[in-house]
This record gives sequence, structure tokens and C-alpha cells, in this order.
Amino acid sequence: MDVVELPLQGLKMVRPRVFADDRGFFVEVWRRDLLEQAGISTEFVQDNHSRSVMHTVRGLHFQRASARGPGQAKLVRVARGRVFDVAVDVRAGSPTFGRWHGAVLDDVDHHALYIPVGFAHGFCVLSDVADVCYKVSAVYDAQTEAGFAFDDPNVGVEWPVRRAHAQLSKRDIDAPPFRALFPEGT
Repeated sequence: MDVVELPLQGLKMVRPRVFADDRGFFVEVWRRDLLEQAGISTEFVQDNHSRSVMHTVRGLHFQRASARGPGQAKLVRVARGRVFDVAVDVRAGSPTFGRWHGAVLDDVDHHALYIPVGFAHGFCVLSDVADVCYKVSAVYDAQTEAGFAFDDPNVGVEWPVRRAHAQLSKRDIDAPPFRALFPEGT
């Protein structure tokens, strides 16, 4: 398993070794000792699984720091299908605050995106259907959840689908602009 540093500090791509033949494949999707050697020592406490249809956009969501914890780190992978996965740095004082990084995750390469605490996360489904599985470092807490518009021009994510064609939840349709949550700007 290789772990590659990405342009935003702390964001990493995990590239496992895939053993494939005409019967199918085998892949280790998570291995604590190898991830710790690569600097990912996050303790994961919950696994989530979402299924979405083509052009569904989920995000951009994050958990705010609170008395209950610092927020939520994620290890995101695709068990079926293909998505464009995005992380946005929302760490106050970070030199890359407000910047985003996107990567295609799919069920062929089995890469996973490690998203540390302090990043918003979202994805757009590129296949007919996609199953996205992710480990999180803190259980979901409705009191600390937050998010902003996936297509906010102040962030400028280059999504593969426009709002008019995106399948969005009411929460994501009504999401505030980035600067409503972070008035200090980018």
C-alpha cells in the first residue's frame, strides 16, 4: 500500500495493491500498521456507506470542532462505481485555507482519500450508481454539522456537473455560501 501526500497539507491518497484475475479481485482497504507508518494514526470509530445515482452531489460537509471533539477525519473509498471526490481546507490559519483538491475514486483502482480534521468533504457520482464507504474519527453529531454550497464561486471547485443537472438533497440546495461560514474570506 502506498500513501501519497497531496497538495493540501494532511490530505493523502492511499493506493492499495489490488490482486486481480479472471475471478475478480482482492484488496486490503485498511491496515492500521501501514497507515500509521505513513503518518495516518487516526482512530476511526464509525463506518458509513452511501449509495447514490449518477450526478448526485453530496457536500460540501464537515463537523465543526466543539467540546465533544476537534471535528471529523475521514478515510473515503468507493466500493462500487466512480465518483469525483473533493476536500476543501477550512482550517483557520492554514496556508491553504479555502483551497480544494479533487480526485476520482473508483472500484477499479480502489484508492482511498484520507481527509484530516478541518476539511469539508463532498463528491459527485460519475457512474450509474456508486457506493461510497468511509471511516470517520468521530460519530455523527447534528449539533456540530455544517456545510456550504458545493458550487460556491469563492471556492471554485471544478465539478463535473452543473447545479441544474445535479441531484441534490434539500440540505445541499439550501446550503449557505462559503463566506457566510467563513467571513474572513480565502
